[in-house]
Amino acid sequence: MRHRGFIIRMAALAVVTLVGAGGCALDPQADPGGTGGGLAPVGNAEQVTGASGVAPPDQLTQPTTPAPKLKAAATTPRVTTAPKPESGRRFANPTPQNKTRCEQGEYQREVEGYLARLGGFGTVSVNGWQSDADCAAIKKFQQRYDIRPAAGRAGPLTYDVAKRLANTDTSRCNAGSGTTFCVDLTRQTTWVMRDGKVVAKPTVTRTGMAGYATPAGTYKINLRALKEWSDPYDVWLPYWQRFNGGIGFHETTTYLHNASIGSHGCVNLLHTDAVRWWELGSVGSRVTLVGRRPGT
Repeated sequence: MRHRGFIIRMAALAVVTLVGAGGCALDPQADPGGTGGGLAPVGNAEQVTGASGVAPPDQLTQPTTPAPKLKAAATTPRVTTAPKPESGRRFANPTPQNKTRCEQGEYQREVEGYLARLGGFGTVSVNGWQSDADCAAIKKFQQRYDIRPAAGRAGPLTYDVAKRLANTDTSRCNAGSGTTFCVDLTRQTTWVMRDGKVVAKPTVTRTGMAGYATPAGTYKINLRALKEWSDPYDVWLPYWQRFNGGIGFHETTTYLHNASIGSHGCVNLLHTDAVRWWELGSVGSRVTLVGRRPGT
């Protein structure tokens, strides 16, 4: 009997244990990942709660070391409120970025100043900062005087040309009545006067190189031809106006701004200026040259 009673008690205990285990398995709290497989796989609970191992941009990361726990009895609920914004306070706007497509050159302010003095190329702000208006004005200036590339950048060549033109003193030319072609050999500029008034503003030129210096003095145009052949140098000279021996005005046959070379005494002109000088000139027109080209 004792042995039989012991067996009955052990069987009852096994039933109770099995019923308890089944209850835990069906508990929805034991399946936080919603997979139906009891414990959630590693990382699944993070997806449900939105937690992530790496903080997204602009999100403050949490400290890796947890703060020490305080005793419940010593902890008082603490209410934190967001700080009130300061009355009337404004945050300064960031410095505006340069939106122009033109690159700013190292002579930006100087070129702006010279273009403002020269006029005729558009509105420029003399502040040393490139703008769309400055860019357009510098490009127009570069295109007018065949400065390459005409990209709106205030580089050394643009600075040099603008400075020479802006500092040309037209009163140095001894111009009387009629038409006078004036050449400043020092600044390598030329302009035209009629009856004491400027009728063609100063433009760039290139005169004789070392060993072929163009002489200063006053002369008269004595021969003109739309295209003259140069026997010594085997080249055509467009819009030829001779005023001193074999020296005269003509359109340049090379890049005018190549300062390492020069003419053999002639006064080289850009195409636009050569055409204009031809239109204004005639046999007998006066030519006055002052100064001396540097390096000759």
